[in-house]
Amino acid sequence: MGEIWKMPSHMESVVEAYKTLSKIPSIVGGRVNNRGNRITSRWSIRNLDKGRNTQYFIDYILDENLDVIAQSDFGVDISNELLTAVSPNESLKAVIREEKDDQDSSKKKFFLEVWSKSSLEHSIDLTSLDIHGDVYTDSEFGSLDWSSDGKQLVYVAEKKIKKSEPFIKRKPEGGKTNADDKPVPGGEHVYRQDWGDQLAGKYQTVIVICNVEEEKFTILKNIPDGWCPGQVRFSPSGDSVVGVAFDISGVRRPATCTHRPSYIFCASLTGELRKLSPENKSVRSPRFSPTGELIWLQRDAKGPYLACLQLVKMSADNIASILNSDISDITDKISIVIDIVQTKKEISDGNFYGIFSQYLPSNGFSSDGKRFVFSTQQQTEIRSYVVDLESGHIVDISNNKEVAGSTSVLSVQSDVILATFSNLSTPGQLFAAKLPSVGNEQNIEWKRISTPQVVPSSIATAELEYMNLEHENCQDTISSFTAIYFGPNDGNGHPLVVWPHGGPHTVYSNDYSIEAAFFNLIGFACILINFRGSAGTGDASIHFLVGRIGSTDIADCKLATDKAIENFPINNEKLVLYGGSYGGTLVTHMSALYSDVYKATVARNPVIDLASMNTSDITDWCAIEAGLSFVDGGQEFDDNLLSLRKVSPIANAHNVTVPTALMLASKDKRVPNYQGIEYSRKLMANGVHTSDPLAASPAFTTELFT
Repeated sequence: MGEIWKMPSHMESVVEAYKTLSKIPSIVGGRVNNRGNRITSRWSIRNLDKGRNTQYFIDYILDENLDVIAQSDFGVDISNELLTAVSPNESLKAVIREEKDDQDSSKKKFFLEVWSKSSLEHSIDLTSLDIHGDVYTDSEFGSLDWSSDGKQLVYVAEKKIKKSEPFIKRKPEGGKTNADDKPVPGGEHVYRQDWGDQLAGKYQTVIVICNVEEEKFTILKNIPDGWCPGQVRFSPSGDSVVGVAFDISGVRRPATCTHRPSYIFCASLTGELRKLSPENKSVRSPRFSPTGELIWLQRDAKGPYLACLQLVKMSADNIASILNSDISDITDKISIVIDIVQTKKEISDGNFYGIFSQYLPSNGFSSDGKRFVFSTQQQTEIRSYVVDLESGHIVDISNNKEVAGSTSVLSVQSDVILATFSNLSTPGQLFAAKLPSVGNEQNIEWKRISTPQVVPSSIATAELEYMNLEHENCQDTISSFTAIYFGPNDGNGHPLVVWPHGGPHTVYSNDYSIEAAFFNLIGFACILINFRGSAGTGDASIHFLVGRIGSTDIADCKLATDKAIENFPINNEKLVLYGGSYGGTLVTHMSALYSDVYKATVARNPVIDLASMNTSDITDWCAIEAGLSFVDGGQEFDDNLLSLRKVSPIANAHNVTVPTALMLASKDKRVPNYQGIEYSRKLMANGVHTSDPLAASPAFTTELFT
């Protein structure tokens, strides 16, 4: 199938290729039961006819050697189950479910269900209670957690606001309205700032406590107005909750970025509230150990949007002392388990480049609570580690001794680890392993749980290479970077997709990607470029790119292209630039600078002009990445605006000659689509073959790839 793109009817074949790959499911979650002999896994598959993903679960029963002895006959559709939580003694299961409103199908309703082993014990229409808005189910704020006694649940929802109505509205005569329910006149069009990209329509959270048996709901009232809480869970005693509170007292910035001011807090059910983390930090993922110790991730609340994180801990005794006193400086109550790594740290079996994962496993502790298992990006792979919480000793336990790839931990229970493994040729598979004793972690043995997915042979046998690249005679403090080559393993002269990531501080890992598989299936090779500034290679690399965007990253992409042509069976007359968001910025830069090298450009939501990206939900991003200071107020300086324009693709748009396709999202809050529209119009005026960004035709896309 590698030559189908050359066929006269190749667009039909391209569509068939995508349909083939859409039938391959992916793993989105899983848990191990208390005994360590049952796995419940959650899968997702593209449902093209419905136009959305279908999710389902599969159960596996294991013997004492972690071999599968039974599994579900068929998957069970759970697409409308948004959150689930099993009680500590596993006698009850709570589900937050979304349904269409029977009276108005355009509206949705939320239900809380509590199931016993044999029956539905409670089903509560949360929408009809009208005490809060939508339930938060995202990874940034959402949570559903049981108290230790299995009698209460905690979750996060949108704060209820007063209804509004026009100033001029005729009302029924004699109608009376409760003062609390009286609509606010003229408030229906008042602007409210939401949480931006990926969290659009979400404004202010509240913490909700549910007494399950009584079906009684309480909203915690002791949270300051300037806080937006999330990621909540009960303390071991069950008389308080711990969570993350994002500071919204100033201009609100997206919570998905790891440099936003936030706090770890503890709120008792009776009204007391204390901060457990220092000022001027950005924090996330609080987790209680079986012994009551609390760990979380943190970094300074400044600098680039994504950077290396610390893993820190607070003992149960220190938590108690803070709650029972008026201590203001709590810095000495916190211990660093894993510090920020500048370049690399030697560990017993290789190098460790720091923590770059935004989330810790919901349950990652060993049975005795002394060790924790986690995953993070490391150069070209996602790797998994176990850390001793007392000594900070780190051991790599990744499942890649036989085949290169990425290992991501899903859950740990009774010292049984559940994880996924995949690479660009292999869709995600479930594996389980018993956590070895202290000092023997490197001897971990992984057992495959799920049946491997069948992929087309061109993908299964594809050539996959890690590229460690370095600029010769370079005086920069950081001169090396990585890339991943993934291409057909037959024939010569493959077209090459040059594919830098967005961010710019994200990273490509060797894990399964439907996009990369799709390119392979239609005969294209890809080079996925982790230019200097990418995550997973130490904090120094992240900060190196600040003030150098539009320069060193472009040089890295060009070097990666040259080395790919030099080392792999590439047709250097068929090089395509492809990238999204900041990756779109890089490819539009390169199409102007190297119009004689690349033959086409495809950019998705590219940042085209940093100086004018003022309606983005991350307006400070432009200044920070360009190495400039940013303040919300004050005077705009001409020199700063000129500096931003100089590092923007719009500055060299007049040099673009290659056909360019733009894919723009009409509701993107991160990169406003007017950026791409302006760029498209400029290219068209210069006679460049360009798609209409708001109505790109299949015919144009076809031309780019022929």
